[in-house]
Amino acid sequence: MSPIPTGRLFRTGDGTDLVLTRTFRAPAGDVWASVTEPERTARWFGPWEGDAAPGHTVKVRLVFEDQQPWYDLRIDACEPPRRLAVSSLDEHGAWRLELLLEEVDGVTELRFVQHLDTEEGVGEIGPGWEYYLDLLVASHDGSGGVSFDDYYPSMREHYQNL
Repeated sequence: MSPIPTGRLFRTGDGTDLVLTRTFRAPAGDVWASVTEPERTARWFGPWEGDAAPGHTVKVRLVFEDQQPWYDLRIDACEPPRRLAVSSLDEHGAWRLELLLEEVDGVTELRFVQHLDTEEGVGEIGPGWEYYLDLLVASHDGSGGVSFDDYYPSMREHYQNL
């Protein structure tokens, strides 16, 4: 498999937004469940536990990362089934993410946005999100066959050139 990078960068007043999209032949409510219900997020990102209300922090287990670490993720906004905004802080800096869903005639577009303070490291970040979003698609449609080796380092140059 040779996935094609889809991410784009948009300059904003606060930095840069990295934006990737995926399309699902499913209603927004079903896609929303795939990105918010712990048993479904476990299939493509990792299970989570805690009170997932705005202003609260949940713990997510990153099952597709080495050693499957637990990670704190703050829920900044939750507007079912249209918008989920989360943030975290780790050794690489602040991560501010939004998932925006829009349904038209039973087809849902998911727009994934990472609000970047700097474009440093986008050559590693972009391929990682491509991988995770394709895992989401595969978990939703049952297609499988997603390997990180198909994304990195082959997509690195695309993101560095943005």
